Amino acid sequence: MGGAADRDGGRTVGTRDRDGEGRARSARPRDGLGRPLPYGADGVERQPEGVVRTPEETVAQAQELLDAGKPFHAHEVFEDAWKSGPEAERTLWRGLAQLAVGLTHAARGNVTGGVRLLRRGAGAVAEWAVAEAGRARPYGLDLAGLAGWARDLAAEVERTAAPVDAGARAPRLRGTP
Repeated sequence: MGGAADRDGGRTVGTRDRDGEGRARSARPRDGLGRPLPYGADGVERQPEGVVRTPEETVAQAQELLDAGKPFHAHEVFEDAWKSGPEAERTLWRGLAQLAVGLTHAARGNVTGGVRLLRRGAGAVAEWAVAEAGRARPYGLDLAGLAGWARDLAAEVERTAAPVDAGARAPRLRGTP
């Protein structure tokens, strides 16, 4: 009873999905907020991992995903920039990824995770802006506005304990259009 030979929806129970290089990767489809769906369900197309984009491409693609209510997917775009970009910018991209994950958790109704990551991301982008004083708007990013947006949203989520609409509450990465 119960072992690697048992089947669940065409998938062997007790084994892990693996990529072509043998690393564990979940092949389950995901919804727009990155939550796993049952095998075989229609999910949202996932962002490919490890894509090297220019900073401008990163910001534009992440904004499109945020506007579409897909902050989990925007976080993956920022994560690629954080992992492939220059060492001096890693804190910036990691902070932006934290903001996107914070919005993801807030939209999922995870108050604690949402508040914590929104505040952590706000601190990271604000700290980066201070440390890089000559680069207050790298790639056109409104770092002060993003930090304020994140702190305000964190306070609201903490106060109301209600899930937010990720698309409606998406930040403007470059400020007001």
